[in-house]
Amino acid sequence: DIGDWWTRADADAIAPIIAVPTTAGTGSEVGRASVITDSVTHQKKIIFHPKVLPAVVICDPELTIGMPKFITAGTGLDAFAHCVEAFSSPHYHPMSQGIALEGMRLVKDYLPRAYADGTDIEARSQMMSAAAMGATAFQKGLGAIHAMSHPIGAHFNTHHGTTNAVCMPTVLEFNASAIADRFNMAAAYLGIEGGFDGFRGFVQELNDSLGIPRGLSNLGVTESAVPELVKGAIIDPSCGGNPIELTEENLAQLFKAAM
Repeated sequence: DIGDWWTRADADAIAPIIAVPTTAGTGSEVGRASVITDSVTHQKKIIFHPKVLPAVVICDPELTIGMPKFITAGTGLDAFAHCVEAFSSPHYHPMSQGIALEGMRLVKDYLPRAYADGTDIEARSQMMSAAAMGATAFQKGLGAIHAMSHPIGAHFNTHHGTTNAVCMPTVLEFNASAIADRFNMAAAYLGIEGGFDGFRGFVQELNDSLGIPRGLSNLGVTESAVPELVKGAIIDPSCGGNPIELTEENLAQLFKAAM
């Protein structure tokens, strides 16, 4: 998903795709990209083309009933990260902004319910909607959370959504000067007191309540790997959507702060 690379794909070789999601997180069912991990270079490669967008999507929350708690939490927080980063992105897309805000509300209200009772079909339905909304919203852009998470997942085989969740409080703090005003408004809509600071506190509390580890080291990430992770992060397409410009220097600081 860089420059004109999508034109390298042979459109005639892309068969129509029918997407039937069985988790509620990535929102891949409404996306135009596929991801392949290069096991040699430990890079996640994105293959992007408009025809990769599924022609038919069947979102049936019954298919998510069997998700274990760990996957329910990790995928749900992936959807939340999509909404948070889309809302934070400096790019202009008012429709995505509105979708991201409502997606955050759905996750706030229904992910704890889905986690507590996996058979709660209303919660599962709302989370399936939130997942599709998050991936729709991030047409506006992603940011440092995903730029960090992609190389971590490629190198350490961590769960993507869980890794996003661990990185989120640190990245929110890093971006604070650029996003505080908009999250003051978002917090009011979400019923969270204390504006941006209250929102950041809520994110950590939500992580804790869903069994998300505090710190990348608890996912097996080592500080000695930071230079290699920075190399992967700085070339990740997500960098372009972060509200504060990412450099190798501040990415290294972010990785260490998130440990």
